Formats: sequence, C-alpha cells, structure tokens
Amino acid sequence: MVRALITGGAGFIGSHLADRLLERGDQVLLLDDLSTGRLSNIAHLEGDPDCEFVLGSVLNVDLVDHVVSRVDVVFHLAAAVGVNLIVEKPLESLMTNIRGTETVFEKAHKYGKRILVTSTSEIYGKNTSDRLSEDDDRILGSPLKSRWSYSEAKAIDEILAYTYWREKGLETVIVRLFNTVGPRQTGSYGMVIPRFVTQALRGEPITVFGDGRQTRCFCGVHDIVGGMLALSENPDAFGRVFNLGGTEEISIVELAERIIHLVGSDSTIEFIAYDIAYEEGFEDMERRVPDIARANGLIGFAPTACLDDIIMLVIEDQQG
Repeated sequence: MVRALITGGAGFIGSHLADRLLERGDQVLLLDDLSTGRLSNIAHLEGDPDCEFVLGSVLNVDLVDHVVSRVDVVFHLAAAVGVNLIVEKPLESLMTNIRGTETVFEKAHKYGKRILVTSTSEIYGKNTSDRLSEDDDRILGSPLKSRWSYSEAKAIDEILAYTYWREKGLETVIVRLFNTVGPRQTGSYGMVIPRFVTQALRGEPITVFGDGRQTRCFCGVHDIVGGMLALSENPDAFGRVFNLGGTEEISIVELAERIIHLVGSDSTIEFIAYDIAYEEGFEDMERRVPDIARANGLIGFAPTACLDDIIMLVIEDQQG
C-alpha cells in the first residue's frame, strides 16, 4: 500500500487520480486551497478512512512540510490553470505555479519523496509541428504578454524537476498534459468542451474564439491518470518528461458542431475575436498535436476513449 499526497487534490484531474489510487487500495492525502478545486469533486470520498482532505495552499511552507513528511510519493498537480485566470490574474498564476512548486520540491527533497509534476502542452507555445515531441523547440511570444506566463512558469517547474533529479538524485517525473477532458471539469476557467456542452444544453450560442480553425487533441481523464500512475512507478521514467494526450485532431469549430449534434441542441455557433474574449493582442496556439511515442514505448500508453465517448461523459455529468 502506498500513501500518496496529491496537491490540487480537489481539482478535476486530482480527484480522478485520488479515485484510482483508492480503488487499488492506496491511501491519499489531498491538499487544495479550493481556488479552482471544488469540494463537490471529492464529496463521494467523504468518510473514506483511506482519504484525508487538508484545506491549504502550496504557498504555505509549514503546511507543505507537514503533508509531504507523511507520504511515500507526491503528485504535484496544484496550479493556477485556464487561459481566463492566466490572462486576468497573471501575478497570482506565477506565484502559485513557481513559488508553490519550489516549496513542494524543497520538501520532497528534504524527506526523499518521489514526485511527479504535471506540466502542459502550453510549453510548446506557437510551435505547429505535425506532432510535438518532448525534445521539440519552444516558440513563444513576448514575455510581456500575460498569455504566455503559464508556459513560462511551467517551464521553470520542469527545470526544477530535472535539476533536482540530476543534482540531488530526487526521483522526479514530468508529464505534459494535452487537453484533458472528463466529468467534474468546469468551463469556468476557459476549458472548451465543458463550456460548449453547457451552452449546447441550454440552447445558447456556442461561442468559438477566433476563427475556429485552431486544432486540438483531447484525451479522457481516466486514460491520463492511468498514464501518470504508471510513469510515477517506473524507474526508467525518473528525470524524464513525457507527453500524455489524445491523437484525434479536431478543429474547434468542428468540435462545436459535434457537441451540438451529440446534445441534440438547436444552438448556433457564434465567433468572438480573441481581443474581445481575452485581451488585446492575444495569441493562441494554432495547432496542438502530441507525439506520445515515448510514453507508449515505456508504459504502453495509448488513449482508449474516443472523442465522442469523452464528450458523452461530459454531457451525462452536466445533466446529473
């Protein structure tokens, strides 16, 4: 039996990771300040003797020291996420995503705890390569554009993870997540599928930002947490970075059309310029397609849920 700390444990991905760990007989300690996480995500775990929730922030040094000292492995998922939050509150995003991660790594090293940190496909910036591999170049806009602050912060997180492994021998794993989707995800922070589903269920116009030709690959959260667990336990993954994501590429306007069809909605599609949706001069990634060969080769990672199935799970979740 493993005792695991999940920072951001009341979040969308963190709560699903907790479920998977508990299902296999492990114990979990969930740390979350509920800035983006929700108690409703873990309400079904209330009363489980193998699950403990701690309200608090990764910026609280003493609290992080205490919770890290009590576990065998750390899954560091706590982050200020979502384009809306990053654009509107870039300083808060940077503090959480850099200083918080520094604290978690310091304490993991102090107590010799293996740690997996989640990074993001935002790392690649405006690189539109056919399939983005872990060693591809980062192409970013001006550092003065708040839109890129999340990518910059996560790059620092990755450098911390790699350096702690190389210089201190700390067992670290980095995973870059590509557009993870599933039940419990909210559209409040700019997550596109739950936002589109909410609009379609209400019969409201589906608001597509930009021209809708930008493409993404979505992956079900159940596949993602399985990949994270397998990598965290494989010694050949230590000190390395892995893409985890789907392989079915779709444009955002096609995604809107598919959701309207699956919901059976009368919604129309409305296009909103980036300058209006976010901020003047906003830049987006036009294409985001992962190369998952590295994770596939090491742990056999391959998405099992198709996009329609993923969307239906979100629809069912929102319908209650």
